[in-house]
Amino acid sequence: MSENKIDPQLIQNYLHAHIPISRAMGISVVEAKPHLLKLKAPLDANINHRDSVFGGSAAAVAILSAWSLVHSKLMAEQIEARLVIQKNSMRYLKPIMGDFTAICKIDDEQQWNRFFHVFQRKGMARIRLTAHLACEDEIVADFDGDYVAVLRSKTVA
Repeated sequence: MSENKIDPQLIQNYLHAHIPISRAMGISVVEAKPHLLKLKAPLDANINHRDSVFGGSAAAVAILSAWSLVHSKLMAEQIEARLVIQKNSMRYLKPIMGDFTAICKIDDEQQWNRFFHVFQRKGMARIRLTAHLACEDEIVADFDGDYVAVLRSKTVA
């Protein structure tokens, strides 16, 4: 498998062009590595009536961090796939009172290898990822999500 360099600006441009809410939320890609992706979002574009981050915004940034990591890894392999979230859960630890980040990383290389090999064999695979949201270097929320990749030429009933 390829370990091509991932361009954060390319990922950000893709998100803003194809997932318009990412632009409206002010999401930026601040770090992109083969096994780690970090997004940042400002409080002012995601604020609620209590002057903290709206829970839906926090969830969206978490979902996008994991989605972007898998998407960028598939792009590095020159694989065109439909990538969707199948299910997720969020655990909010405390109010998010400022700009925040979502960091998703694949710690287990075997997890990615299994996903990749199943995808190559069947044209479809599932992977579970975790992301952590942080504000001022403190973890404020945890996210778990299952993502499904389907080869673009494959039809799903």
